[in-house]
Amino acid sequence: MKIDSRKISLTAFFAAAYAVSVILFAFISFDPRFQIRVADALLPLSIIFGPPAAVGLGLGCSIANFYGGYGIFGAAVIVDVVGGGAANFIACILAWFIGGGSVRRRFLGCLIENATVTIIVGSYLSLIYGIPIELSMLGLFIGSLVSINILGFMLLETLYRMGIGEKYVRK
Repeated sequence: MKIDSRKISLTAFFAAAYAVSVILFAFISFDPRFQIRVADALLPLSIIFGPPAAVGLGLGCSIANFYGGYGIFGAAVIVDVVGGGAANFIACILAWFIGGGSVRRRFLGCLIENATVTIIVGSYLSLIYGIPIELSMLGLFIGSLVSINILGFMLLETLYRMGIGEKYVRK
């Protein structure tokens, strides 16, 4: 992948937008049992903008988790910073590979993002806080359903209807 100023700008934009959104809505973004990260509505945009969005959204999550940190300290913060950023990056890359031309594929990409974030983040939050993994994953799944599959999918489809998807997405 050739790196140019457009890709660097997209990466910086997505990192900043994600981090600011999580910090702005911190009161609903950091509960280990149930959270709605409004910023996760940006994840489906990786289907259009590809790796620059994936890197930016992973970096933005790491920055936000370092800031918020669930009130945890030490090694747990490192797990949250690295794990959350990795979860977003992996989820976005998977959605980018899956999503694309059809509404069905884009929705499947959003479902994959939801599952990826739920499994990775739900697992490590369960370990850090000693809460049942089912509770941790259920809370993350419901929050991600709202942010990724409802808000994010609506945002993604709006951009497609405006013609932005065809301009950027690989055919």
